[in-house]
Amino acid sequence: MAQRPLDVLHKSLDSPVLVGLKGGREYRGTLKGYDMHMNVVLQNADEIKDGTPVRRLGLVIIRGDNVVFISP
Repeated sequence: MAQRPLDVLHKSLDSPVLVGLKGGREYRGTLKGYDMHMNVVLQNADEIKDGTPVRRLGLVIIRGDNVVFISP
């Protein structure tokens, strides 16, 4: 049976994820929460550029309408 997207997110709680946003920005951090609008909370987040961390952000909240992908 196929999994729903929110089921995959639920299994990824407290695990590292990569979040891609509109405009090409990417953030990597530990998924601490999400909602049905795909708003996500990352802990120990880093901004990623060309596969390498460029800035440590800590705790971030990302608005769901900016999210292009979430990779567990």
